[in-house]
Amino acid sequence: MTEDIKMVLDMTRESMNSTISHLDETLAHIRAGKADIRMFDGLTVDYYGSVTPLSQVCNINTPDARTIKIQPWEKNMIEPIEKAIQYANLGVNPSNNGEAIIINIPPLTEERRKDLVKQARGEGENSKVSIRNARKDAIDQFKQMKKDGLSEDMEKDAEGETQSLTDEFNKKIDDMINKKEVDIMTL
Repeated sequence: MTEDIKMVLDMTRESMNSTISHLDETLAHIRAGKADIRMFDGLTVDYYGSVTPLSQVCNINTPDARTIKIQPWEKNMIEPIEKAIQYANLGVNPSNNGEAIIINIPPLTEERRKDLVKQARGEGENSKVSIRNARKDAIDQFKQMKKDGLSEDMEKDAEGETQSLTDEFNKKIDDMINKKEVDIMTL
């Protein structure tokens, strides 16, 4: 296998891995009725005039399966953190006791669970489109290499390897979506 083919395959794998990482992050933000601190990833708060990630101004933990406790390092940060959570539109209502912010994760209705499953499946489909686009880009590069002198056998082998990568990553996506569906539908 030529270095050029190996380089294209490595870039394709890297692109597909980044798609899987993105899907994992997106699925983490789909609430499954259980307390998950990852739902606050990417949330920022105004900290003395500068936009700061929430995780840098407080401690976030889950004392039980339905509760999230946010303990600011400075008491005067309770109100800005509470506002940031409300503006983030996460579907939760923060309440504070003067010391910390407590978020009770309400149980999901059956209808809401079905909507979340649809949302997760949609994200899975978007990821599969991204995987197919990476495969198409690689195959286009192999066809160009064939025009530039690559043998037909090497091109077919490279395309076969690209298809194997595509199948492997599509299976990962299916597994992630199935796991999330079970997570959402479990009471």
